[in-house]
Amino acid sequence: MNKGFTKHANGRLIYYTIPDFDKAGMVKHCFTTRHGGVTADPDIGSMNLGFHRGDDRANVLENYRIICDEIGTDYTRAVLSNQVHDDKIHFVKEEDAGKGIYKESDIKGIDALMTDVPGIPLVTFYADCVPLYFLDVKHKAIALAHSGWKGTQKRIAVKTIESMKDAFGTVPGELLVGIGPSIGVCHFEVGKEVYDCFEGYSGVAKISGGKYYVDLWHVIIAQLMQCGVSDGNITLADMCTYCMNDEFFSHRVQGNNRGNMAAILCLKED
Repeated sequence: MNKGFTKHANGRLIYYTIPDFDKAGMVKHCFTTRHGGVTADPDIGSMNLGFHRGDDRANVLENYRIICDEIGTDYTRAVLSNQVHDDKIHFVKEEDAGKGIYKESDIKGIDALMTDVPGIPLVTFYADCVPLYFLDVKHKAIALAHSGWKGTQKRIAVKTIESMKDAFGTVPGELLVGIGPSIGVCHFEVGKEVYDCFEGYSGVAKISGGKYYVDLWHVIIAQLMQCGVSDGNITLADMCTYCMNDEFFSHRVQGNNRGNMAAILCLKED
């Protein structure tokens, strides 16, 4: 397993990319931070990409323009997820371009997006949950999945790979996967009922000082490897959003008074 995403800074704008995805040269992508946008509210953060965080719509659209211009994608063609902490996956087609940003979206109850259409940025949202990036270099296909504890319990990573196999012929052992910044085991305290859901995974659920903690990163890694993803093709950002809440939004730190970060992934056009 590889560790570490690449940090990029352009003035106030800060974002991260996955080294193996950069080397592949097939996609434009990023994981955003709190910084580099036009939102004025210090709690929401300047680079808020959520339309339902109390921010002005014009600010959010400008933030999309800024980050998409930076990575070289067309924000007006972005497709936004509608996350509900479930395991449903939507196959994005050309007719979906712009849904959720400039078109009314019928993509409801979706926590993962996949496509083989170049030039459509897929977008999923975060403030502690785990972002998962998938790149099938051979079949020129991509996916993003939002994996909170419920999605992780439902094995959304595995189901996304299975959907890519069915749709594109993806071979798990050839797939590149990135696990983005999210809450680490150091601060992911849970109730016993959540702890019990993951106790079967060796070393990922622990009790400390009478409190229960779960390491979602290594649950997901175990699931990926069980379905055939190569250890050497997995990159873990290894950054806790709670610990680094000066750079990232964290629901555990800020509650609802915060913005949303985004994972953005787009196949390059020929």
